[in-house]
Amino acid sequence: MRRAGLGEGGPPAGHHGYANSGYSSLEEENARLTESLRTKVTAIKSLSIEIGHEVKHQNKMLAEMDSEFDSTTGFLSKTMGRLKVLSRGSQAKLLAYMALFSCFVFFVIYWIIKLR
Repeated sequence: MRRAGLGEGGPPAGHHGYANSGYSSLEEENARLTESLRTKVTAIKSLSIEIGHEVKHQNKMLAEMDSEFDSTTGFLSKTMGRLKVLSRGSQAKLLAYMALFSCFVFFVIYWIIKLR
């Protein structure tokens, strides 16, 4: 890095005192800052790569959930259709079946009690 008053890339010829130590300390600071920046950039790069992998994984899971919800929606739609067909049937017929079943259960219980 060029600094004003320090010449074209190195310390001025014949000046070995204060200017040389300033140039050297600036170069060391620049090297330290460059290395720190390189470390931070590497960490951010690896973090962004991990985020990318996580996003791909989450998108895959969302796609699977979407297909499962679609199949569940189809299953529920079919079930609701069947329930609508059952509810459209005659209520008298359903009531007659319930009465016959109740009579059957009553007679079975009566028969069990009578055998004791």
